[in-house]
Amino acid sequence: MSLAGKTLFITGGSRGIGLAIALRAAADGANVAIAAKTVEPHPRLEGTIHTAAALIAKVGGGALPLAVDVRDEAAVKDAIERTASHFGGIDIVVNNASAISLTPVTQTDMRRFDLMHQINARGTFMVSKYAIPHLLKSPQPHILMLSPPLDMQTKWFAPHTAYSMAKFGMSLVALGLAGELAGKVAVNTLWPRTTIATAAIQNLLGGNAMMKMSRKPEILSEAAWRIFQKPPSFSGNFLIDDTFLAAEGITDFDQYRVDPSQPLQCDFFVPDDMPPPKGVSLKPLT
Repeated sequence: MSLAGKTLFITGGSRGIGLAIALRAAADGANVAIAAKTVEPHPRLEGTIHTAAALIAKVGGGALPLAVDVRDEAAVKDAIERTASHFGGIDIVVNNASAISLTPVTQTDMRRFDLMHQINARGTFMVSKYAIPHLLKSPQPHILMLSPPLDMQTKWFAPHTAYSMAKFGMSLVALGLAGELAGKVAVNTLWPRTTIATAAIQNLLGGNAMMKMSRKPEILSEAAWRIFQKPPSFSGNFLIDDTFLAAEGITDFDQYRVDPSQPLQCDFFVPDDMPPPKGVSLKPLT
């Protein structure tokens, strides 16, 4: 099992989950194109496309930093073509770029609504669209969305309808493409059972307290790495990280806790009929 020689195109890969997936693949000797907006250091957001590229190279991967706004069609097309030309093709696309705003309808600014839909749903659609011709040339192509199972319950929409629509839109793209590309490209979604220690949690959803109740991004990078080992027939799945990893034989999930003394905070959108794997507890370790 290895991604040596494979080429990944990852949106939003300069930090957090996207970077963790990039580094896991790069450790095998994979090539990674980091398509993200952050070129210059940001006071509240760690990492740029250049620092990500340096880390990828440090662990043994090939790196191509690309300044890309996934709302910009010309920039997306150019980035994908540059990646395919630079590395000789594209094997894996990870649609990780996402925008979030947890506001009810009456408090949602329409510019924020548009931003979330342009990045989450439209960006995922567009990146996938322009990557597909290259993926069809790969012997083991994958598209992976960092988006939730399509669990259409009122509780997932009522508190933040605009965000939920945009995030579920990513999964709808996966649903359609899994059918459209059946037998040719594996198309799946991956979603965390718990909150993940990222800048979004730190800056928007609870600060240090919530960070301590989260899992590390490496649980998702391990799951993604294992998904990419599967054949194109492994498609149309809406995967929860620990459930998928348990089926892969992983038993130690405590290694992914940020602070074992804290309870784990469940994430949005995890269906009620997908409980934690046997032996996995969300309670503090004693």
